[in-house]
Amino acid sequence: MKIVVVGGGKVGEVICQELSTEENDIVLIDKNQDLIDRLLNKFDIMGICGNGASYDILVEAGVENCDIFISVTEMDEINIIASILAKKIGAEYTVARVRNPEYSQQLQLIRESLGISLLINPELSTARDIANNFNYPSALSVENFVGNRVSLLELEINEGSRLAGLSLKEVRNRFESILICVIHRNEQSFIPDGDSTLEAGDHVYITGAYPDLRNFLKLTGQETKSVSSAVIVGGGRITYYLLNMLKQTKIDTKVIEVNEERSETLSYAFPHTTVIHADGTDHDVLEEQRITEYDVFVSMTGIDEENLILSAYAKQQGVQKIITKMSRPALLKVFKGFDSQSVVTPKHIVANEIIQFVRSRSNTQGSNVEALYRLADNQVEALQFRVQKNSAICGIPLSELKTKSNLLIAFIVRGQQLIYPAGNDTIEPFDKVIVVTTEKDFDDINDILE
Repeated sequence: MKIVVVGGGKVGEVICQELSTEENDIVLIDKNQDLIDRLLNKFDIMGICGNGASYDILVEAGVENCDIFISVTEMDEINIIASILAKKIGAEYTVARVRNPEYSQQLQLIRESLGISLLINPELSTARDIANNFNYPSALSVENFVGNRVSLLELEINEGSRLAGLSLKEVRNRFESILICVIHRNEQSFIPDGDSTLEAGDHVYITGAYPDLRNFLKLTGQETKSVSSAVIVGGGRITYYLLNMLKQTKIDTKVIEVNEERSETLSYAFPHTTVIHADGTDHDVLEEQRITEYDVFVSMTGIDEENLILSAYAKQQGVQKIITKMSRPALLKVFKGFDSQSVVTPKHIVANEIIQFVRSRSNTQGSNVEALYRLADNQVEALQFRVQKNSAICGIPLSELKTKSNLLIAFIVRGQQLIYPAGNDTIEPFDKVIVVTTEKDFDDINDILE
């Protein structure tokens, strides 16, 4: 596919990184020639220096023949204008990043009235990811499928865990409705079989329906008490969106924000949240605000190093659940112990959304991708497909399907029925199927076949 990307910042860079490896022709537009040169040296893309909202620049980039146009500059208005122009020039699909909370409440109206195919908001998506983590405090990460009916949880097998030493056959015999999809061990990930054994220190990805997962966590000693309170350091856009989601719950929230104007804005918008105007990186402030009395500590300042130090301090103080926002997750390799905490990376979250959109548009006639998540340090993908009538896999018992290695069919959703697939089960037209694989280029359910 031919893809034009406007904006080479954090999100633009990760989009170029991910999509340039999937047999796409990428053209990057940015005003900064040095940035373009750096990305041209890193990825197999072409670059044009200029204003992405300029008609002449868009024509030079070949937008009239492009399949997907993506604008992810820092300015919402530039992204919207560029996407409208690209559509008029001839781009088949357009994607724009819109971050302003004032726009976020009218995203559907903006998308439909302006003809933009997809509006993405990294901060809103990150807030949604954090809120999902609140539902499973013992999980390191949570991904949802099929309208939140099925979840995929990342758990750490601790020393002394009831799961350590068990084979997957034993786990399945005890918990028929739970499936372990991935094991991440010693920085390597693999799709396990029935003879695989769980070890202390493993990170495992398990799937199941909400009540089944709750019961599993309780019986295996992995469950922690429900979240009733949370303290957040940093009052930026992500915090705004998160508070908006949490206001419907009974969770007691406190925000510590150093900027006075931002503090006042949050206090006015969320009167039931306690907003403290103070420096949340100050040890004395954290002690004064008694962070140890809260179930969840979320570090969301604009500086990765500050977030790492804050989370390390909260862990030292014994806070039950810690969530850290990171723009540069590579920093985590320098710090010990962060593999046992929840980390959210906005640019990667939104990149997953865009990759899913691109793959679904590259296969509009087949059983296309409805959801996509990268797991285990991007070594594994979990995909949700909607099966079409012409699919080659329909009606064949799973035991007879010749599928690729390192692949697992985790779930089949047929109407209101959730199916934990066994060898005699079949995939039928219009099913929703969740596939977990170490492959990186699936855009159709038929791709699972050898």
